[in-house]
Amino acid sequence: MSDRQIVTRIAPSPTGYMHVGTARTALFNWLYARGRGGKFLLRIEDTDRARSTPEATKAILEGMAWLGLDYDGDAVSQFERASRHAEVAREMLANGHAYKCFATQDEIAAFREAARAEKRSTLYRSPWRDTDPASHPNAPYVIRLKAPKEGETGINDQVQGRVVVRNDQLDDMICLRSDGTPTYMLAVVVDDFDMGVTHVIRGDDHLTNAARQILVYRAMGWDLPIYAHIPLIHGPDGKKLSKRHGALGVAEYREMGYPAAAMRNYLARLGWSHGDDEFFTDAQALEWFDLSGIGKSPARFDFKKLDNISGKHIAAMTDEALVSELEGYLAATGQPVLQPHKRDATLKAAYCLRGGAKKLGQVIDKARFVLADRPLNIEPKAMANLFNVSIGILNELTPQLQNVSWERDTLEGVLNTLAETHGLSFGKLAAPLRAALAGRTATPSVFDMMLVLGRDETIARLEDAGKMDPEALA
Repeated sequence: MSDRQIVTRIAPSPTGYMHVGTARTALFNWLYARGRGGKFLLRIEDTDRARSTPEATKAILEGMAWLGLDYDGDAVSQFERASRHAEVAREMLANGHAYKCFATQDEIAAFREAARAEKRSTLYRSPWRDTDPASHPNAPYVIRLKAPKEGETGINDQVQGRVVVRNDQLDDMICLRSDGTPTYMLAVVVDDFDMGVTHVIRGDDHLTNAARQILVYRAMGWDLPIYAHIPLIHGPDGKKLSKRHGALGVAEYREMGYPAAAMRNYLARLGWSHGDDEFFTDAQALEWFDLSGIGKSPARFDFKKLDNISGKHIAAMTDEALVSELEGYLAATGQPVLQPHKRDATLKAAYCLRGGAKKLGQVIDKARFVLADRPLNIEPKAMANLFNVSIGILNELTPQLQNVSWERDTLEGVLNTLAETHGLSFGKLAAPLRAALAGRTATPSVFDMMLVLGRDETIARLEDAGKMDPEALA
């Protein structure tokens, strides 16, 4: 297989939101294929017609798009390939690797009840396995795979090592139901083979399926793919990741304000490592990622680490990239889009917005001073800094700003001199200035806001604050 092009896939079921575990598996498959010039495919395993929904399929496609995990060709629907799956089941029947089983559900249930009572294996052994087809009744039947009764089936797993399953622990699994529909266990193998998948990288909850699926490959004389079963993601408490640990769906992380690059970086580090590297780019991940770097132990999801990685990615973005991320975040959270003039202002302010921010929502909060229109809606906490003395100082400042050069050094000199004149620390002057310029207490530096807003808007906001009635404020 070494000379073949690498082909990986992600095969989610559209029965709910796109789980972060599915996203991590998709990322691993994407990194492995893309880093080696291979193909990455998407298959929607929608055979469970009762639970599969168009909304869930849409969520998968949107999640993949947001994470930047591009796939080759069109998404494949497993359900639409049912006739091909049935064809393979009948081929195994014809070549003697499968058989018709006419046992009813009641008969199978009675067998298992008796087995439990006698404390023996409940693994169903069909009496139809070796019967003469001439004796078959004209009745509904399923097609079962003939599993070997002796020996063992080995899985050479790239993460778990060699895993051996005794064949007497494997049942003759159903491949085709009595209504002619294929089972998941058969469909997965047929789809992987037909799609040319060379590496099956998936959660280790599928490890027990691998032995049974290998039997289908052997029954058809097909080459086995390379398996890599990755440990599941656990919560900080060491238990399987669930809703109680916080967000689970990919869309939720987007709405929480994590950039896609940060999610890719963090998810790559969940269960895989490259030395001690924590923060890295996509290019580095594509160069470094290998199955040998995946650990055997479950990874623990840690929001603090995600926040830290996210902050580093926000800090590393270009101004244009940051504003584009903000636009995507606003759209995902149903907030108003940035009008062209507001986008330009945000782009101008970008350099002073990213510092200390862990999520995009925090960047938006710091950008409120350019997103807001006059007259500002001043928050109560900020309003408390506007009182008789502070308003008087702002009114004193306004004419001093009319003709000075609009540069940081000059503005610092004017404001520091004003503070000294009134015997104030600069911090005491900055508080009412933040209220007047942004209407908030948490903002970029006063000087950054003045430089971004420009002379006319700065003076207009100071004049608005200077017209406030201290009695009314009290």
